Amino acid sequence: MLVLCNASADARSLEAITERGALTLCASPNALPFASKLGPVPGFQIELGEKIAEQLGVKLTREWVVSAIQYRRADCDLVLDVIARKDTEPPGGVRVSRPYHRSGVVLAVRSDSPASSLASLGSDQRVGVAVGSLVSMTLAKGGTATSPFVFEDDIVAALANREIEAAAVTPMTVGWFNLQHADKPLRLIPAFDNDQDLNWNIAAGLLRPDDKLRQRVDAAIEALLADGTIARIYARYGIELRPPQ
Repeated sequence: MLVLCNASADARSLEAITERGALTLCASPNALPFASKLGPVPGFQIELGEKIAEQLGVKLTREWVVSAIQYRRADCDLVLDVIARKDTEPPGGVRVSRPYHRSGVVLAVRSDSPASSLASLGSDQRVGVAVGSLVSMTLAKGGTATSPFVFEDDIVAALANREIEAAAVTPMTVGWFNLQHADKPLRLIPAFDNDQDLNWNIAAGLLRPDDKLRQRVDAAIEALLADGTIARIYARYGIELRPPQ
């Protein structure tokens, strides 16, 4: 979200989006299960964006972005999977919708692993972590042996290949992996449920919306939660929708 803060665009009104007939979503072109530009599977961000746009009575257009420069140049109305904190709004004119999902960090192990908790891992058994992440620092402070990776997909692949003994990743990554590898699914351990810094609500991020646009997006998300649409979209990607807190 930080790369969006320097985007230079005027405030977006519900009226302007309705007149334009389109809501613009910024997403990565190659980041399944989140989004994909090519192939038969669009990603749950694209599917959810389409449903939100449909609720607003407009179509969804896509801006494909992968770098800070592209984000600054893109004319985004909407970004998804924004971390929503109760005590603060993101900077740069980004306002979050009502939350629709609860995410965080879990400990993943292979299905044949005897581990039942973080403490049950041996001192020489490594946990895969995203390099520079908060969980990597938390585990390092606790004396847990870790192996750094750039991408969560690489972490769970290394776990499945027995290069590491556990993975500190998001449930979305594990759910998508298990959907594609039903023959060797990973098992989740809620090892970090009591750490508020490693659990968070997920919401839609709107770029400089007026109050009417934010209210309509909130209403759209409320409706999509109520009729099970968001849960069904997530389930298609192996993800269990969790209620925000």
